[in-house]
Amino acid sequence: MSDQRQLHLGAFMRPISIHTGAWRYPGAYPDANFNFSHLKHFALKLEAAKFDAFFMADHLAVLDMPLKALKRSHTVTSFEPFTLLSALAAITERIGLVATASTTFETPYHIARRFASLDHLSNGRAGWNIVTTANPDAALNFGYKDHMDHDARYIRAREFYDVVTGLWDSFADDAFIRDVEAGIYFDPSKMHILDHHGPSLDVRGPLNIARPVQGWPVIVQAGSSEAGRQLAAEVAEVVFAAESTLAAAQAFYADVKGRMRTIGRDPDHLKILPAAFVVVGDSIEEAQAKRAHLDSLVDYDSGIASLNGMLGHDVSGYDPDGPLPEIPETNASRSARARLVEAARTKNLTIRQLAQKAGSYAGLAFVGTPTMIADAMEQWLREEGSDGFNIMFPYLPEGLDDFIERVVPELQRRGIFRIEYEGQTLRDHLGLPRPHNRFFA
Repeated sequence: MSDQRQLHLGAFMRPISIHTGAWRYPGAYPDANFNFSHLKHFALKLEAAKFDAFFMADHLAVLDMPLKALKRSHTVTSFEPFTLLSALAAITERIGLVATASTTFETPYHIARRFASLDHLSNGRAGWNIVTTANPDAALNFGYKDHMDHDARYIRAREFYDVVTGLWDSFADDAFIRDVEAGIYFDPSKMHILDHHGPSLDVRGPLNIARPVQGWPVIVQAGSSEAGRQLAAEVAEVVFAAESTLAAAQAFYADVKGRMRTIGRDPDHLKILPAAFVVVGDSIEEAQAKRAHLDSLVDYDSGIASLNGMLGHDVSGYDPDGPLPEIPETNASRSARARLVEAARTKNLTIRQLAQKAGSYAGLAFVGTPTMIADAMEQWLREEGSDGFNIMFPYLPEGLDDFIERVVPELQRRGIFRIEYEGQTLRDHLGLPRPHNRFFA
């Protein structure tokens, strides 16, 4: 393996494609988002290509949009992440399995049990994507009338992390001695009762599962607001970033890793992986034509509904061919809203153009030949815009096959992506240390 920095690649697999037109693309599997046979096939292909992880986002509500738009969405039915990843753990051996779980509506004990179980079932391949749910409809599904304030969600998330990781440390690594002759299954002196009492949470513990194989599953985080960046600097080991230009990505990279240095964390113990939508062609013209055809499959009703959700504000009553109005602050994701507003202002985009972007994908996109895409990825790695990427496939199976069969070999030829896995666990793949147990030496 080359001594130069190596790319880390995650595969964004829920929804199976972020693009609302993906299921309609010629040759695509319309049911790919909810077909276990297809998902098994994709997971095995990604593992054969030596991807770091299979990454699952999650929604806790059917998207809040008019039925005329909702009827076009391929995300209305999706597998629950833990259930699917547990099934995939049985048919894969090396690829990491990252699930999203919300700190806003879940309870720490449930989260700690599920991820500890997944880590044991997969022999150390689990990762937890910590999110603070922004969808107000999710609140209604969990017995709340009003959604929690943005900053309050992050305050709760920080305490939630402390509780979950404390529960994972309930037992020393060598607590389970299973001495058949003496009849002693475990050493009680190596069990810790957390007894946490905080501003938002009261959890006694201990967890009724042995310490995870990795110590803790890998901690993944995706927020890029001020509160999100600070949370990432304090606790994250992977950041699912969203900057769409190299300059913006370099600023984000320097900011978060600088915050880590300030609080005494090693910046190498965090991998920043922006989302990257990738369309591969034999020529730039062919790749652009594929993207254009895919974008043409986005219906305006679907696009405007997606735009409203990302803005946290309904703009469907304005002239579609007019400018975006002033958007008030809401409890929606601040980073997503900021990116759209910035695009509208700097590029003079109309609401119709923004709706098409929201329904397709408005973020970082690499569209071109395998060589062009590898050039761009290598530049981002070399110039500290990222440590790798979370790949978003435009349609499946062709988009996934194009990347695996054409781009990955080019990255390997350059010596910036592995040819074989060098370890067993997700932490091994990412070059992350195993956390010390805070209660046992």
